[in-house]
Amino acid sequence: MTWVTRARIRVNRTATAWLIRRFVDPAAIFVFVDPGEVAGLQQREGATGFDAPGATYPHRDAEGRCSFEALVDRYRPDDAALEELARIVHGADFDEVGLVPESAGLRAISGGFPLVAGDDHEIVERAAFLYDALYASLKARLGVPG
Repeated sequence: MTWVTRARIRVNRTATAWLIRRFVDPAAIFVFVDPGEVAGLQQREGATGFDAPGATYPHRDAEGRCSFEALVDRYRPDDAALEELARIVHGADFDEVGLVPESAGLRAISGGFPLVAGDDHEIVERAAFLYDALYASLKARLGVPG
């Protein structure tokens, strides 16, 4: 399936791409465009948009969730470690870093993504290790096997 979002990804878009590829659609194809193009591409191509105006999963939905939180709620509602990661992503993305302590670190790290990667596709690939490690750490902290 094709997923479309705004270009120049940072916190939520990177985390959401990781979540999609890891738990929702392992063969996901990501397209990164200008914000105003997301809704049109979503409609024309049958893609699923996230973190953009008019997207299926907008930047902030009616419940106040970022796209990462909305996708966790839809696809992995019983995964306690992902629920905790969603709180971290929310705090980092909406600059509510006091929400949970890890949000400040994730926000700082995400600001460096474009400084060490050539494009958004490379950010998705390279950041997967970070999100895998954070997810594993949260699972261990919560005593979740595996």
